[in-house]
Amino acid sequence: MSSGVDVDESNVFYLPQQPLPTVHVPASYAEHRDKHTPLCIDNGSTNLRFGFCTSESPRVGLNMIAKYKERKTNRPLLLFGEGIDVEGGARSQARTPWEGDVLLNFDALENALDYAFIQLGIDTPTVDHPILMTERLASPLHSRALTSELMFEQYSVPSLAFCVDSVMSFYHNNLPSPPVPFRSDGLIVSFNTASTSVVPILDGKGIMSHAKRIPWGASQATDYLQKLIQLKYPTFPNRVTTTQTNWMLQNFCEFATDYTALLRQLKDPLQMRAADRIIQFPYTLPVTEEKTEEELARIAERKKEQGRKLQELAAKSRMEKLLQKENDLAHLLSVRERRDEETKREWADTLKEEGFSNDAALDAMIKKLEADLKKARKKEADGENEEPEEPPSFPLVDVPDEDLDEDGLKEKRKQKLMKAGYEARERAKREKEREREEREAEEKREEQERDRDLTGWASRLRREQEAIMSRIKERNRRKAALTDRKSAASQARMKSIANLAADDRVPKKRRKAGGEDMFGADDADWAIYRKINTAAASSDEEDDYANLQAVEQKLLAYDPTFTEEHTHAALTSQRSALMAAFRPQYEEGDVKGKTRIHLNVERWRVCEAWFSPSMAGVDSAGLGEVLQNVLARFSDQDKGRLVKNVFLTGAPSQLPNLIPRLHATLRPILPPEMPLAIARAADPTRDAWRGMADFAKTDEFARVGVTKAEYEEWGGERIKRWWGGNWNSSVSI
Repeated sequence: MSSGVDVDESNVFYLPQQPLPTVHVPASYAEHRDKHTPLCIDNGSTNLRFGFCTSESPRVGLNMIAKYKERKTNRPLLLFGEGIDVEGGARSQARTPWEGDVLLNFDALENALDYAFIQLGIDTPTVDHPILMTERLASPLHSRALTSELMFEQYSVPSLAFCVDSVMSFYHNNLPSPPVPFRSDGLIVSFNTASTSVVPILDGKGIMSHAKRIPWGASQATDYLQKLIQLKYPTFPNRVTTTQTNWMLQNFCEFATDYTALLRQLKDPLQMRAADRIIQFPYTLPVTEEKTEEELARIAERKKEQGRKLQELAAKSRMEKLLQKENDLAHLLSVRERRDEETKREWADTLKEEGFSNDAALDAMIKKLEADLKKARKKEADGENEEPEEPPSFPLVDVPDEDLDEDGLKEKRKQKLMKAGYEARERAKREKEREREEREAEEKREEQERDRDLTGWASRLRREQEAIMSRIKERNRRKAALTDRKSAASQARMKSIANLAADDRVPKKRRKAGGEDMFGADDADWAIYRKINTAAASSDEEDDYANLQAVEQKLLAYDPTFTEEHTHAALTSQRSALMAAFRPQYEEGDVKGKTRIHLNVERWRVCEAWFSPSMAGVDSAGLGEVLQNVLARFSDQDKGRLVKNVFLTGAPSQLPNLIPRLHATLRPILPPEMPLAIARAADPTRDAWRGMADFAKTDEFARVGVTKAEYEEWGGERIKRWWGGNWNSSVSI
């Protein structure tokens, strides 16, 4: 049963419109021509940020390319970033340089770098600028080697240095006043697209040997939220895209200081509704065509005529089947009468010719046909408006057999059968008429009782309804108990099955001698199958439902206080208040309501996966465990220096309540007297590039880069070890 939903419209949010792509004009190269200005490239898995170190802020674009052939001119196009959304077919061909957290697609990287250098106005055959470029923590050597090869062989850069983006963001936010050297301490927690990393910093140097990373980031959180929505709304009419889910993650999800306590709080339906955020998807109202009364009357008449024709066809089909069964029964009875006249061998050949293996099969078929005919005649007698028929005559029934030839005997047997069928139909009609009279008398008595005392009559029927519903509820409870193999009901069922298996059957010798197993002769014997077969509906259950429906129809017709909400169907379909708050059910035909997504528990559950990845199916330690593991490697003195400056960076670090959650996670694992301070980057998305630009302006930058000569000597995997870069395959400066 569908129910209306009271919605606070201030809690309804609409999906944002897709903005038109911005046309970026390439910058002038005159300011940097022949000046060897360092170039900073933050090669993120979501966004590519690039620019000269003298710029105040970088140029930003989605790190995605698509090769597309224009339809009108058949000219190949290379689209980058948000320009991909302009062409409908280009989105399916989009590629990124990154596969999860690993840089793999170097064709896409080359195209992205081409776009970056064009936007910066570089029009020379080579890129004559030192490059400072980010790489992921503990970057695979294969990715680094191919990136170095691309930079030195394709663009002929004079030098290339790699850094870790989170360390450069920390550098920018803790930058000392010159000429004081960078000596800050801190614990970096970097929230990235495909991973989250923890990097300790002591004396201004990243301790990469103690850094840790977990395979959970913004993209996994987005996928997790999308799966939760698909599970909650399996028949949602609109397609929920990754872009839309990411928007929901950024705008509605948040961390819980105590997730378990929050779940206990949300067990209250009122709290669940208060936490609800409703996202309205686009919808189209159906166009309803209003018809005039004449058109409605014509449609009703046409339907009535079609129904009458169908009834005639069904009656004709039933009559044909009935005649066929009567003929089959007459034929089988004539066959059975020949049993005493033929020899054993001849009788066996006759049975085989008729398609029966033995006498029992023949008797069973005759019994089945007789039962079918009896049932069909009873249904035929149900028609109360049928015209009275003249009784048929059976002239040969009373004629002696010796006065008839062979054809006459066959016709006599047929007439005897038809007479028996006619008499059975007449008895069924009389029985039906008697039942109808009794029913009318009962209805008349009930009507008199209702007129005399409506309240008492309604109370009696309500008690009857409650008694029937109690029986149905108890029956359902027993069925549910049978699903638990340790319950008393389930054990009693197994005992019945065991008793059936161990029951003494007719011995083989007795069967040969003609002994029979009499199981089933008594109708009570079949109750054992209802007892052990939980799926089969018993006749009692069917009768209860039929009686319940009749009682409720009477109450609905005559008791003004009894409404549809009091019926058994309404009561059993009503969900709990908590489930109704978790996922409200809109009325059938409510197009606007059916295109809404209610986010409540999911708002905190998705973010909790950073601290418990196992709840999303990822076999990894949570962020709290990783922080404890990293801090355990340091002495109390160094640990105190680290936790005085816990630094958060990366776009997901902007999710609400992250700092209180981290404080609640770290405070119990630290000594009570140890100070704890947690801060977020001023601009978590761009401070990494700004830190790179700050560092590229220093004299130290020239010493950390690998030159073209060193690349040719060492190969692409080698880098110089410095405080802001990775340590794997590095050489000391």
